[in-house]
Amino acid sequence: MNRTDVMNEINDLLKTYCEDCFLKKHFRKEYSKTFAHHFCIKKCTVGESLQRKGNLLSKKL
Repeated sequence: MNRTDVMNEINDLLKTYCEDCFLKKHFRKEYSKTFAHHFCIKKCTVGESLQRKGNLLSKKL
C-alpha cells in the first residue's frame, strides 16, 4: 500500500462518516469545538481508524 492509497482511504472515511456526523455537530453546539475534536479522536471508532491510517503515513511506505 502506498501513500496515495492511504490518503484516498482517509479522504473516503472523512467524506463518508465525518462530514455530516450528528455527534460532532451536537458536541460542537452543546460544548465546544475542542470537546468535539477530542471525542472524535479518543472515542469515535472512525477517528481511531483515521489515527491508524495517519500513523501509516508517518512511517515509510
